[in-house]
Amino acid sequence: MNKYEAMIIFPEQLKDNVLEEAIGKIKAEIKKVGGEVDSATRLGKRTFARKLKKQDAGHYAVLLMKLPGDQVAPLLARFKLNEEVFRIQIVRAPENAVVATATAGGEAKAHAQS
Repeated sequence: MNKYEAMIIFPEQLKDNVLEEAIGKIKAEIKKVGGEVDSATRLGKRTFARKLKKQDAGHYAVLLMKLPGDQVAPLLARFKLNEEVFRIQIVRAPENAVVATATAGGEAKAHAQS
């Protein structure tokens, strides 16, 4: 299994509890295709550089996961059908992936993941 990093953008209008459920559903889909989720980090709400599909902002999340290489394309196809996912990008994670986590003061800290 290869390590992958998924950047997921959820629509701006999702509430916190619905956002947590959406992340849970994504983790369940990854497990359904034989993958493992190492970590999930919410990066918060960010505004876009320009409007996308009449949206000004979205909630960002990063997932580090292990997944068989032949399951990436089917997983992306499933997420395109999910209305709770605005955009998703899955890339191969470097060996020492760095995950940013938000602190209570609002600044982000980087943690090395091995």
